[in-house]
Parts: sequence; structure tokens; C-alpha cells
Amino acid sequence: MGDNRAPLLDRTKFTRSISHAHDELQSFRTYLRWMCVDQSNIWTACLSWFLFIFLGLVVPAASLFLLACSTCDAKHARPYDWVVQLSLSSVAAMSFICLTRFMKKYGLRSFLFFDKLCDVSETVRKGYTGQLNRSLKIVSIFVLPCFLAETAYKVWWYASGASQIPFLGIVWLSDIVACFMELCSWLYRTTVFFLVCVLFRLICNLQVLRFQDFVQVFQVDYDVGLVLSEHLRIRRHLRIISHRYRAFILWCLILVTGSQFTSLLITTKANSELNFYKAGELAMCSMTLLTGLCILLRSATKITHKAQSVTCLAAKWHVCATLDSFDANDGETPRTPVIHGHQSFPPVGTDGESDGEDAGDEEDDLDNNKLIPAYAYNTISYQKRQALVTYFENNRAGITIYGFTLDRSTLHTIFGIELSLVLWLLGKTIGSV
Repeated sequence: MGDNRAPLLDRTKFTRSISHAHDELQSFRTYLRWMCVDQSNIWTACLSWFLFIFLGLVVPAASLFLLACSTCDAKHARPYDWVVQLSLSSVAAMSFICLTRFMKKYGLRSFLFFDKLCDVSETVRKGYTGQLNRSLKIVSIFVLPCFLAETAYKVWWYASGASQIPFLGIVWLSDIVACFMELCSWLYRTTVFFLVCVLFRLICNLQVLRFQDFVQVFQVDYDVGLVLSEHLRIRRHLRIISHRYRAFILWCLILVTGSQFTSLLITTKANSELNFYKAGELAMCSMTLLTGLCILLRSATKITHKAQSVTCLAAKWHVCATLDSFDANDGETPRTPVIHGHQSFPPVGTDGESDGEDAGDEEDDLDNNKLIPAYAYNTISYQKRQALVTYFENNRAGITIYGFTLDRSTLHTIFGIELSLVLWLLGKTIGSV
């Protein structure tokens, strides 16, 4: 970013920042149309809302009230179906409303920050485009296993319990229609929920790529002012992401917690009967909701950790520069041989071991034990380095929810609160037996 360095991006190679029919988002738009969540015009918007009301609300309500089957045998009774339907419909409604608001207010290209890629390097653009192409596969990886298990359960339930289910007209045809509609409703609700979660993961991965590209400024001789400008730009994008997703993450945490505690309460009562036939669908619902919540929390904490690791890296950069400058200027006192300005620091950790030995999967350019080479700071003054480190220490970036940073300590707090509530609930149910 200094005067002696080529621009971060040749804008002549990426002059377009508006959408057209055959850009890199074409497959994603096609997916949204097939999901019937595309609201680019009045007709697709009406179809989107109709499908949401029908598959997200009407079909679950009909399944709950018309297929309750109070006269069924023990294997076909569904005492926990109301928790399943209410949980899935609530998170699907929240996801659909948030997705509709995002697309209507920002547009797909702006929401996914593709209009901001003209300010990043070619490496970040290629990496982000690859992440976009993989995101739809990730949605399928999470949705398909649960859907196949749900399909097996529904087919067995209708095929083996038709005589106990009150239907009008032709029994086998009613079974086929009802089974098909229930499976479509399950698939629609879970896919919409996972789609919004994976989109959040995708946007966070863009900022991770930007931070990984940003840390290269500590490996060469950069102008501190340009380093500060780039970091301010990334912090602004993190604030935008936090502002857009804070309500969704908070409500997702509330709804999933409420669903899990309700499930725990009704399954630990003294008169509850648990078996695969009765509680299998409830277990699949719980796994689906918890998986989506884990995607959100892991993505948020990952980008927050990367953002806060910049402070450690800048401090290490400042220390290496300060020690090297003193060693180079003070040559009168005999001492153990030190590393001078014309030498590069060896890639060793603080404990003298090689970085290649059990470095761990989390170690990268942001978080490692490698020392900074001397050529990365030989023209930057001590005052500028100190000012930059002080800025990083007092301006920690990351994903926030109404002022609360989503980092690892926040996850520990959430886990502690959830565990306390679980133990309290178990004391009220199992402990009172």
C-alpha cells in the first residue's frame, strides 16, 4: 500500500460492479428462483409469499390438527409433533422475512458484497467466488441427510398406519398427497433456514479472506496511513454485517433455545414415553436447529478471532522492529550474536521449535509464531508503529449483536447460561420424581 508498491487491484480488470444476467451470481439467482424466494418482480414476489404461507404455515397446521391421530397405536401416535411444527415454522418464518428484507432493501449483489470486490485483490475475489459456488453445496450437505431420514420416517408412518389415520375419500391417494405435502413443507422450511445461515457464513468468509490478504502489509514496507485506511474499511464492513444480521442471530438463539428447553421439558416428565417412533422426528428437528445455530455462531466467532488477531500480529511486528533497530544501532556492547537488519528472522516459534511441528489447523498468517523479517519495517518510525498498535488495541473489530461482541468468551458465557438452565430444568422434572 505504499508508494513503491503496485496498487492492490488493477481496476481495469474489474470495472463492473453492477449485476447482469450472466455474471457470477447467475447460478445463485437460479437457485433462489427454484426455491421460490426470488422477489425480483411482482409475480415472483406473490409466488414466494404464497409458497411460504402454504408450505410454511398451512401444511404444518394441517399436519398438526388433522393428523394428530389421538386414536393411533403407540407406534403411530405423535405427542411431540406440535413442538416440531412450531419450531420449524418459527425459524422458517424468521429466515424468510429476513431474507426477503435483505433482497428487497439491498439487492443480492450488494447484500453479498460483490459490489465491493473492486476494492480487494484478485486473490480475495477468486477465493470469494469459489466460496459462493461451494455455498449451495454446503446447504445440500446439511439439508439432504435430515430430509432423507424424514422421508424414511414419513413413508413408514403413512405406509404402516393408514388404517388408524382418519382420511376422507380414497385412503391410499390421501396418504400419498399428505406424505408428499409434509415432506415438501419440511424440505422448504429447513432449506430456507439453512440458506440464510450459509449466506452469513459466506459473507464472514469474505472478511476472513480480506484479513488474510490484509496481514501481508506486515511483511513488506508499507505506509502506515494506508494500512489504517484499509483496516477502517474492513471494520466498516463488519459493522454492516453485524447491523444486518444482529436481529436474525438473536432471534435464532432465542427460538432454538426455547425449542430445546420445551423438548427437554416434555420428554423428561414422569409420564412421558420415549422411543424412536415418538421422539425420532423431534430429535431430527433439534439437530437441524442446533446445526444452523452452530453455523451462525462459529462463523461470527471465527471472523471476530481473525479480526482480533491483527492486534497480536501488529504488536509482534512492532516488537521485532524495535529490537532490531536497537541491535543495529548499539554495536559497542559485546553480546550474544543477534539478528541484524540485513538478515531475515528464521521461521521458529518462541519456544525454539519449528512451526511445522504440531502447529495446529488454526495457525495461519494471522496467528502464528513466526517472527517478522527486518525488511518489513526498516523505513517506518517508532512513533508510527506505536500509534498503529495503539489503534489496533483500542479498536478491536468483529461481529457484534447490539454492542456485545460475538467472540469465544461470549460463547463460553452462552454455554454457561444454557447449562445452568438445563440443570435447573432437570432438577424440576427428573429431580422431583
